[in-house]
Amino acid sequence: MKAVATALLLFATAVYFFARWQESAGAGAWAGYVRAASEAGMVGALADWFAVTALFKRPMGLPIPHTAIIPTRKDVIGRSLGDFVGTNFLSEDVVRDKLRRAEITRRIGTWISETDHAERVTSELATAVRGAVQVLRDEDVQEVLEHAVVRKIVAQQWGPPLGRILGGVFADGSHHKLVDLVCDRAYDWVRDNHDLVLRVVSQRAPSWSPKFFDELVADKIYAEVLSFAWAVKTDPDHQMRKAVDRFLVEFAHDLQHDEHTIAKAEQIKHQVLEHPEVQNLVSSAWTTAKKMILDAAEDPSSELRLRVRDGLQSLGKRLSTEDELRGKVDGWLEGAAVYVVSNYRAELTTLITDTVERWDAQDTSRKIELQVGRDLQFIRINGTVVGSLAGLAIYTVSELLI
Repeated sequence: MKAVATALLLFATAVYFFARWQESAGAGAWAGYVRAASEAGMVGALADWFAVTALFKRPMGLPIPHTAIIPTRKDVIGRSLGDFVGTNFLSEDVVRDKLRRAEITRRIGTWISETDHAERVTSELATAVRGAVQVLRDEDVQEVLEHAVVRKIVAQQWGPPLGRILGGVFADGSHHKLVDLVCDRAYDWVRDNHDLVLRVVSQRAPSWSPKFFDELVADKIYAEVLSFAWAVKTDPDHQMRKAVDRFLVEFAHDLQHDEHTIAKAEQIKHQVLEHPEVQNLVSSAWTTAKKMILDAAEDPSSELRLRVRDGLQSLGKRLSTEDELRGKVDGWLEGAAVYVVSNYRAELTTLITDTVERWDAQDTSRKIELQVGRDLQFIRINGTVVGSLAGLAIYTVSELLI
C-alpha cells in the first residue's frame, strides 16, 4: 500500500511536469487545468504522507515538533487507552446491560441439561478433584485436621452442650424406647441365667449353710428378681422407670450446671480423645477419605459421579425453565461482575497500561503500523485524489471569475 500511494504521488508529479512543459510549449487552456489539478494532488499527497509518517516516526529524520507521536507518547497513549476502557467498557451500566443481553444463565442451563454436557462437566470436575486431592500432602492435611477439628473439640466443654441435647431428648420422651430395650434385655438376661443366679448365691452363702437351704434361697431370690424384671418390662408407669427418668433428667441438668459433673465429663473427654484407637482413627481419617474420593472420582459409574451428573442436569433444567431461579442467578452474576469492575477497575485497566509501558517504543510503533498502516495509506491516496479535484475546482473558479 505504501508503494501504491507513492506511485500515485509520482504519477501526479509526472503529470505536473508534463503539463508545465505543454504550457511553455504554447498548448491550449487544458494544460493549465491539468497542471493545477496535478499540482494540488502533489501537495495533498505530500501533506498526508507527512501526517501519516509523523504518527510512527520523524519524517526524513528531522526533529520536527509533534512528530513520532506513538513512540514518544507510548505511555501516555497506554494510560489514555486504559482510562477509555475503564470508563466506557468497565462501567456498571455497560456490564449489567451486556450480561442481561447475553442471558448467560439460560444458556448455561440449556447446555448443561443435556446428558452429554452434564457428563462432560462431571468428568472435568472429577479430574479437578483428583488433581487437588493428589497435590495435597497427607501430613499437611492430617495436621490441619488435628488443629482445626481435634483441638477445637478439645477446647470446647462437652458437658453443657451434651446436657442441653439430653435435656431436650428426655423432655420429649424420646428415650423411652431405649429404656424399653434395656428393660427387655434385662428381663431376658435374668430369665436365661437361672443357673448363674444359683451359683452366685451358693458362693456367697456361709460355709455352714445346708445346700438345700441355699438352693431354696437362690430360687426365692431368682423368682423375685425375675418378677421384678417382668414388672419393670411390662408396666410403663413402674416406679423403677420413673426413677430412671428422674435420674436422667437430673443428670442432664448436672451436665449443664454442676461443676463436678462438668469436670467429670471433661475428664472422660480427654480419656476418649487420648485413647490410641481414637488417635489412630484421626490419623487414618484423611487416608480413608482420600481413597474414597479418588475411587469415586475415577469410576464413571460411581454413585458420587452419577449423583453429581444428575444434579447438574436437574439444575440445568431448572435454570432454563424457572424464571424466578434464573432471575436470582442472573442477579448474583450481575452483582459479582459489578463488584469486580467497581472495586478493581483500576487494577484491570492497569493491565493495559503496564503492558504498553513494557513494550519497546519502536516495536510498538511497528506493531501498530502493521495493524492500521494499510488503512492509513488510503489516506495518502485519498489526499492525492481529493487534492487534485480541489486544485482543479479552485483553478476553474479562478479562471471563470478573473
